[in-house]
Amino acid sequence: MKIACLRALLLFGAFLALSPPAIAATPRVLAIHFDKDMEVDPVTAGYVDHQLSVAQNDGYSAAVILLDTPGGDLTSMRKIFQKELALKIPVIVYVSPAGARAGSAGLWISEAGDVLAMAPQTEIGASTPIDSSGQNLGSDLRHKVINDAAASIKSLASAHGRNTTFPVLAVRKAASIPSDVALKRHVIDAVAPTLPALLKQLDGYKTKPKGFVLHLGNAEIKEVHAGFFTRLLDTLINPNILSLLFLAGLAGIGYEIFHPGVVLPGALGAVALITALYGFTVLPISWAGITLMLLGIVLMVVDLHVPTHGALTLAGLVCLAVGSIMLFQNAPSPYHTSTPLVVGVAVGLGALWSFAITKAWQVRHKPASVGPELIAGTMGEVRRDGLVFVNGELWKARATDGELLKPGERVKVESLDGVVLTVSHV
Repeated sequence: MKIACLRALLLFGAFLALSPPAIAATPRVLAIHFDKDMEVDPVTAGYVDHQLSVAQNDGYSAAVILLDTPGGDLTSMRKIFQKELALKIPVIVYVSPAGARAGSAGLWISEAGDVLAMAPQTEIGASTPIDSSGQNLGSDLRHKVINDAAASIKSLASAHGRNTTFPVLAVRKAASIPSDVALKRHVIDAVAPTLPALLKQLDGYKTKPKGFVLHLGNAEIKEVHAGFFTRLLDTLINPNILSLLFLAGLAGIGYEIFHPGVVLPGALGAVALITALYGFTVLPISWAGITLMLLGIVLMVVDLHVPTHGALTLAGLVCLAVGSIMLFQNAPSPYHTSTPLVVGVAVGLGALWSFAITKAWQVRHKPASVGPELIAGTMGEVRRDGLVFVNGELWKARATDGELLKPGERVKVESLDGVVLTVSHV
């Protein structure tokens, strides 16, 4: 009996040894394209953040950010690299294709990756903080910002076991190096000509500090690009465009209110206003700036109806200009309105409004020219007490046949006798 059991166990063991191994699931990688025409800003940060979440939630083995950017604003950059650090799957940052760069804010996104790789003929660095006009910061602020940035980038490089000297030089001295030099100095972890080649090269690689062991040599790669809507919004969040869209939206809707039935200006104005309001939700705005712009428009409209000799228009233009400049004062440094553009728009709008006010004043003070030859033949409508509404005015009238005029009747003016119309029934 014991011998029979032993034989059965031996046969079962032999069966397990000779049976084919279970087919392992093919690893999947989500390749997120951050193309060269995209800067690091609130829209692109939202795009990358969403795709990284998709990679984690949909069971991908790793996420790859294919990076090519000149940089962008610090707030959006921080949002992206904090998402990378928090992700529970490996994040590979691959600066590609040939000719790509990871500049300015792109350096932080690169250093936050569990793996940092570059394609040949690419570069990384040049990350000295600058202001919204591209100039150096003031001396006191410059020291503070640069010291903070240097400490931040050094901490990221150190945590991932990479060279800490170069990232600090990239911040303090705007240093930049190509991929081959970066590999020799251990600024990056790998150089590969294509993404599939990179994944094969990294097979078995263990990341720092999370300790992921990569097995992505034969991974299935799914590539995603920023869609049309993302690119459109990325273009529209320019503060100068948003300010003009806001004014155009108010102007279009205002025109429709004062001239109902035209439709097109109101429709275009609504689209422009909604687009501007979306931009206001993406970028932090100043409510004081919004209030000043609305006040400026109100003052200019009132000046069309109140004889102030342009004083309200001047005050309104000042409110518009100051409000436009203040509108994005709370936004990151690249997202401030251009002062020359604001002044130019204010001057142009002032000239146009002055022309409109002059014409309105001339019409208002032009003597009425009503004569028998001008009013005869026009159509009118009988109102109360025998009055007839003709050409926007109420006239005393009598019928040619001597009959009483009934409210609501349509009549035709035959002649004018002083201030009394002679009309006939239609």
